[in-house]
Amino acid sequence: MDSWMIGVTALLPLTALMLVFQDNPYHVLVIRGIVGAVAALIYAILGAADVALTEALVGTMLSIMLYAVAVRSSLVLRLGILASALSTDSLDRLLEAIREAVAPYHLRVELIIYPTFEQLKIALRDREIHALCAEETTQLLTMTRVPRLYTLLKPHLTNLTELVYYPLPTEKESRA
Repeated sequence: MDSWMIGVTALLPLTALMLVFQDNPYHVLVIRGIVGAVAALIYAILGAADVALTEALVGTMLSIMLYAVAVRSSLVLRLGILASALSTDSLDRLLEAIREAVAPYHLRVELIIYPTFEQLKIALRDREIHALCAEETTQLLTMTRVPRLYTLLKPHLTNLTELVYYPLPTEKESRA
């Protein structure tokens, strides 16, 4: 075996290890593409052109496209807010604090605007949004139905808003 062949073959386990230990899901997509390309190269060098073509098309291109769609759609925090609270400075500071709190987890914040507080609560109950922000008399109120989100936001939002965990009723409770 030539020395360059050993080098190319050593790339596969190295890139696979990089893939396993990566935290950022977007970096995982890129490294997964590299793993597929290296595998296709090894198959082509060893004379399995049909397997190399299949790996290049399915293992690299198609799977990366499907993973990208799944990652993009799943890493979103849908935050419902009242239309009347859009232009307040306190809401801007709160949104900045929320973005800062969820940034290490690669979540993006998507704002969904509702005209009334009742519609906002219904959206939270119906699982259309993960959390809501509304302005009470003098302070902002933030409610979430996701326990993990509550624990992530609590240290960052204590002086900006009243953070409340709003557990949704279970199937049994809602039927009763």
